[in-house]
Amino acid sequence: MSKEVVLSGIRPTGFLHLGNYFGAMRNYVRMQDAYNCYFFVANWYALTTHPDTKELQNSVHRVIAENVACGLDPEKVALYVQSDVPEIAELYLYLNMLAYKGELEKTTTFKDKARLQPDNINAGLLTYPVLMASDILVHRAVKVPVGKDQEQHLEMARNFAERFNFRYGNVFPAPQAFNFGDDLVRIMSLDGNGKMSKSENQMATIFLADDDDSIRKKIMKAKTDSGPAAPDSVKPDYIENLFTLLKLVSAEDVHQKFNDDFNKCSVRYGDLKKQLAEDMVQFVKPIRERAADIQNDKALLTKIMHQGKEKARTSAAATLTEVRNAIGMNY
Repeated sequence: MSKEVVLSGIRPTGFLHLGNYFGAMRNYVRMQDAYNCYFFVANWYALTTHPDTKELQNSVHRVIAENVACGLDPEKVALYVQSDVPEIAELYLYLNMLAYKGELEKTTTFKDKARLQPDNINAGLLTYPVLMASDILVHRAVKVPVGKDQEQHLEMARNFAERFNFRYGNVFPAPQAFNFGDDLVRIMSLDGNGKMSKSENQMATIFLADDDDSIRKKIMKAKTDSGPAAPDSVKPDYIENLFTLLKLVSAEDVHQKFNDDFNKCSVRYGDLKKQLAEDMVQFVKPIRERAADIQNDKALLTKIMHQGKEKARTSAAATLTEVRNAIGMNY
């Protein structure tokens, strides 16, 4: 039996952080044996909000390197750059004929981005959901790991697939959200304000490229309080987040010891943060160093991207053959 196709993309803006790793990348590594996986660097998306491309190449290379350093195997998955697959752009053109101005203007992300960049409301921003649908449908992916902010786009991708199938013939499956269930871990910002972010308070986010001292400083500044007022109290979100991180990167007995201390109202947050900082340094360091080695090895980077491009184009070309035949563009 052929494996189900899974697809996900990462924008090459900002540095990858712990939230990206535990919220997505760790699961991608687990999925690469069970599914036919396509993971891409979404460099076309970046142009809708970051027209200055001076750093784009370095950012693309860094994202590729960090994905491999986190455990993605280029032999098992298609790890590629979006712009290396021109079939995506062709499908994007066809799907634009099935997308309507009114529905695109109503998408939450378009309205949010238009508000943030009123002087740069470009057509790419408006048709972002169509490009996302093209990325998914070009491989006829059936499972797409998405966050809450992308669920509306995935629903639109299903709509475009259904419209195409109704108008031209059955070519596309209906993509569904991939649910990690209990394996989904959400990492909060160290200041207690929302989730870790590439662009918000960077002192409250642990990046996979952070050096040892930066990691220590950030964790020691993490938000805490005076401690529980009664035994077995419910932990506030920002305290629960520290214990979540401790559980992810520290030994089980270490997590248990501090958890017991909290429940007995004897927890010392300074000691907890020192322990967490050292364990986090040991966790991030090999990823950072491996990613740096890959990024500095241009021959290896080129090989990885070429390998991914070939896999992605083989899949995309097969889809486009069916699309052209269905539309009647096979002169």
